[in-house]
Amino acid sequence: MTFEAEMYWGGAVLIGVWLAMFGLALAATRNGMVETGPATQEFGPDPESPAVVTLLANRWRSVDRAAAATLLDLAARGLIEVRQPDDDPAHSTVHVTGKDAGPLMPYERRVLDRVVERAGDAGAPIGAIAFRAEERAKSWNSELRQEIVAEARLRGLSRARFAPPLATALYGTAFAPGVLFSVAVVSGGHGIRGALLIGAAPAVALMWLLARVLGERATPRGLERAGHWAGVAAWLHAHEEFAQLPPAAVTVWDRYLGYGTALGVTSRAGRLLGFDAGDKRKVWSAYGGTWRPVRIRYPRLRPGFGAATPRLLQLACAAGVVAVGLCLFAVLRQPDWAVTGGLDTTHSLRRPGLVLSAGWVGVALLGVAIAGRFSRWTLFVAFLAMMPGNFADSHDWLDRAMGEQLVAETAAVVCFGALAVYYLALAVLERRAPQTVTGEVLRMEPRRREKAPRFLALDTGDRDRTVAWALPPGVSAVAPGSTVRLEVSPATRSVRSAAVVAG
Repeated sequence: MTFEAEMYWGGAVLIGVWLAMFGLALAATRNGMVETGPATQEFGPDPESPAVVTLLANRWRSVDRAAAATLLDLAARGLIEVRQPDDDPAHSTVHVTGKDAGPLMPYERRVLDRVVERAGDAGAPIGAIAFRAEERAKSWNSELRQEIVAEARLRGLSRARFAPPLATALYGTAFAPGVLFSVAVVSGGHGIRGALLIGAAPAVALMWLLARVLGERATPRGLERAGHWAGVAAWLHAHEEFAQLPPAAVTVWDRYLGYGTALGVTSRAGRLLGFDAGDKRKVWSAYGGTWRPVRIRYPRLRPGFGAATPRLLQLACAAGVVAVGLCLFAVLRQPDWAVTGGLDTTHSLRRPGLVLSAGWVGVALLGVAIAGRFSRWTLFVAFLAMMPGNFADSHDWLDRAMGEQLVAETAAVVCFGALAVYYLALAVLERRAPQTVTGEVLRMEPRRREKAPRFLALDTGDRDRTVAWALPPGVSAVAPGSTVRLEVSPATRSVRSAAVVAG
């Protein structure tokens, strides 16, 4: 066995050893079984907060519902008031009472600050608590989790799943297989760049696997308290109406509503109090003086959306070429193309289909190339369209098709011709002077393609529905919640410039 092969085999063996040690570490750090205590309504002396109970109820994996449970607990303690003006809990509002908060845990202060930020002095709908930017929602909830975990550890209820020495050892040894692979690549006469890439691949994979399981695990005290709170959950489940209680029911149920949300019993209140990125199509806004829900429409399939004049002319040219090409192909197509010699009836069936498909596919490829959307997937689809036998079962139809224009061809010519005219009209309208609109940014949503314009939803304060604008990559982004002045082209709904009025 060569030295190069020995290095490769050595790296593979080290990966196997690492995975075996990793599996043993996972088995040794599993959470114990939570033994459900007797059903009880007692919280116990010095009870954990609903946020910490959320961690215990979720088996130390997450703190879902912790923010909603904390808000309800703050309401039970008189710092926040939840009002329900009618029979629909979704119309509830949150208000800051102004009561002296006193000492609060960091995560409680975080939730209270969020309510103060959104509600102000006049209050706000509960739907307005949600964040408008996904990045901020993730960051906020990540910091909330860290603060909850810190208190759980301080109380002796939680600990790191892997002790620091074990985690450091696993991270360090994850690089060992890559070192051997790199040595093998270099000894084989390859460059340093290739050696670095091959060597980094197993380390990245192993560290990703390790990062997936790093988190919290129970302590004996934590298992005991989790069993107690499971008993409280059993007592709450015995009340059938409890699961559907609205957030405003906190005035009757006091702290039980917050703990019920933390334990996953109060499903309705937890759904209404969202501290995530919220609904992309319905955002609460107070721009204009009063809170109201604004529905957003994203014109994802609108032709020419956000396109500049050169791009519109390019698309018009592509659509026009397809329309003219299909028309010429239909006019110049000859009936004798469908005639073949010989006794091979199979080919006499296939040849008309190949002629038709070759003409249609050729015109389509030309249009795609002019539009600048040519890719390997385009060639793959064209290859499938040109496969022999696609039209073999329709011999009579193909014979009649040769020498005359088909209904589908006529419809395609009309559609692409109209599309070319549409793009030209947009190009003309795009040259007009831009309009100025001022409003509050509701959301900024990316597109699938990185170079595509982003969606910018703006509330101008005069209507409850809005259509998102297209923010080109060259225009600087604006933060959701800021008041901006936009120079826009209504024809393509593109933003030419954006200036922040108030942030």
